[in-house]
Amino acid sequence: MNKKISGAFFTSLFSVSANATESSVLQVLELNLNTMWVVIAAALVFFMQAGFALLESGMSRSKNAVNVMMKNYMDVCLGSLLFWLVGYGLMFGENNSGFIGASHFAMSNAEDWDYTILLFQTMFAATAVTICSGAMAERTKYDAYLIAAGGIIAVIYPVFGSWVWGGLYGGSGWLAELGFIDFAGSTVVHSIGAWCALAGIIVLGPRTGRFSPDDGSVREIPGHNLSLVALGGFILWLGWFGFNGGSTLAATTNVGKIVLNTQLAAAAGAVGALLYSRISRRPVLLTATINGSLAGLVGITAGCATMSIEFAALTGLIAGAVSVYGTAWMERRKLDDVVGAIPVHGFAGAWGTLAAGLFVEGDMFNTSQIVVQAVGILSAFLWAFPAALLLFFIIDRLVGLRASTQHEQQGLDYTEHDEIGYPEFHQHVTYQKKS
Repeated sequence: MNKKISGAFFTSLFSVSANATESSVLQVLELNLNTMWVVIAAALVFFMQAGFALLESGMSRSKNAVNVMMKNYMDVCLGSLLFWLVGYGLMFGENNSGFIGASHFAMSNAEDWDYTILLFQTMFAATAVTICSGAMAERTKYDAYLIAAGGIIAVIYPVFGSWVWGGLYGGSGWLAELGFIDFAGSTVVHSIGAWCALAGIIVLGPRTGRFSPDDGSVREIPGHNLSLVALGGFILWLGWFGFNGGSTLAATTNVGKIVLNTQLAAAAGAVGALLYSRISRRPVLLTATINGSLAGLVGITAGCATMSIEFAALTGLIAGAVSVYGTAWMERRKLDDVVGAIPVHGFAGAWGTLAAGLFVEGDMFNTSQIVVQAVGILSAFLWAFPAALLLFFIIDRLVGLRASTQHEQQGLDYTEHDEIGYPEFHQHVTYQKKS
């Protein structure tokens, strides 16, 4: 009898031990898969920088191509270091106040998963600041821009991010506590970047000749290469699959629906831009069509995990129309945004964040949720716009934000970088440089 009890005991013990071992192996496998997925997603988001560089460069004049590329390149380089040193701690550190993180600055000696999160979020931070680059193109001093970009990526972006996504190591952001929905950052990333860009172009003023000094009418300043714009749009679209899909932070089964929602919203955004252009009797421009699809991507970013696919498409459709309307609205107010970054990332981001509250699958048109979304949208503007306005104003006073009219006319490639993106288009400058 005792032998039977003893045998049963060891059998049971072996079974528990085997189950524990199996559970441990599964946990390690799950962590490995999640890490692999998030790192791949981070690489896709990083690739978006190439899309921004091509799109912004193509929408600018050829004499500023190097300057645009340089700003995009340094956004990643400078941004990665500053976000690691300061931004990550402010955004994701212990957040007992609900308003700011206070740990994990210059993170080292951490768990492997912490490094994975830092990598992924670094790409988000670089995306937020790059939005300013396109809006402020063709008339901004390079050094002044880099100072401003540093301030945005180190302080303005992460402080708001801590309100929504903060508290990874303890505590929670106050907007998160309210139930604010912004899955991958329609407001946290895109609207914050756009409101900073709006402040930047207000301090800068429009490009020389953009608006008639007599009657204020709009003068078109076309970009130099629409093929680059189209290629940039496709690359951004591809990168967005990592942006939204990777925000699950896990290789889960809902990634497919999230990416499908992203795809449909982008397609619907282009259709929305087309339809609005036709209805308002505007020409259907390539730039407006691509910006429409980008607006659809921005719009669905907040609710891509909580919407049904029908409403994801509707969100993108409206976002595309918003981007066309927003561009015209800004021109009427003499606001010169070279690439349409503010309508795409700011206006469509605000709409998408509201839509995320309107179209929650299984809980649609919940008034409380809609109010929370409105509070989040408004608080993003009330934080980012004045803070960025102050930052740009101080930089303008101390070091000068705007390039001189002479340098603007010569092109910032030569005056800011002593380099020419297209030497065959600037033979007189090349000749002078050699002499």
